[in-house]
Amino acid sequence: MSGFIGQVRALPANAFLRSRPDPDYADGDDSTWISVDWPSLTRTETVLGKRVNVIDTGGDKPPLLFLHGLGGLWQNWLLNIPAFMDRFRVLAPDLPGFGGSEMPAGRISIQSFARAIDQLCTQLDVEAPVVVGNSMGGFIGAELALAFPTRVQKLVLVSAAGISAEHMWKEPVMAIGRLMAVSAARAGVKQLPVASRPRLRRAALQLVVRYPERLSVPLASELVVGAGTPGFVGGLDAVLDYSYRERLAEIEIPVLIVWGRNDILIPVSDAYEYEKLIGSNARAVVFDDTGHLSMLERPSRFNGLLSEFIDA
Repeated sequence: MSGFIGQVRALPANAFLRSRPDPDYADGDDSTWISVDWPSLTRTETVLGKRVNVIDTGGDKPPLLFLHGLGGLWQNWLLNIPAFMDRFRVLAPDLPGFGGSEMPAGRISIQSFARAIDQLCTQLDVEAPVVVGNSMGGFIGAELALAFPTRVQKLVLVSAAGISAEHMWKEPVMAIGRLMAVSAARAGVKQLPVASRPRLRRAALQLVVRYPERLSVPLASELVVGAGTPGFVGGLDAVLDYSYRERLAEIEIPVLIVWGRNDILIPVSDAYEYEKLIGSNARAVVFDDTGHLSMLERPSRFNGLLSEFIDA
């Protein structure tokens, strides 16, 4: 592990205009995750011939599976895993090509990600977890529910990709994505200075977080670790190259859709589009004054909402 633990869409003109954040923003307590013995919960599984790094809290409790997004890694759930590990067997893998997981064999695709997660669950004797996915992870979670209907008990889509991407011009977005990957890889060696300086933190995280300067240095340090990983360009290509819009109505399990109203990567209108396409078993909840990572920007509200959804 690294970071603290181991020590295109055209933007609207007012995209970065910010009002004064309310007290509920960035209300997470770092002590809840810094005190966790993460190495003891980390395991490596060989999935489809490649090494996959996964956090697994173990036990025979009901399973809860977190899937990070493009450019992310399992640490994107640092403020959420501790809130549920007493009641659930929590799993949070690094997707193939991200974090501590090897690049997959063959071409990266949303379908291959879903197959890898299905196989990982089989190997860990996890039958039907509640699946929570952010961004590309939400895309993968929904595909998992479609391709392996008995695998997912309930589904939570957090600013999920999969809707707007079909309207993007692929070549320009891919070109920008390659530049971002190179820039992120170069910046990765300076991750702690980036996280500890408010201006650099904002520059590094303003596309995904509404108020980067409000995040703690330890948490910000973990977020920038995921930048520039080998799977980024392939993952971006996978997001742009696949659509399941016409199949979303086949998802019959309960679905919670959580979005930040100020998400500048994936528009909040996609939350309502997901709700409409999935049907009456889906419910959208939008967090005001929040960006792309609502689970880290408003962890108390997010964890409470997730807990209610699971228990309902």
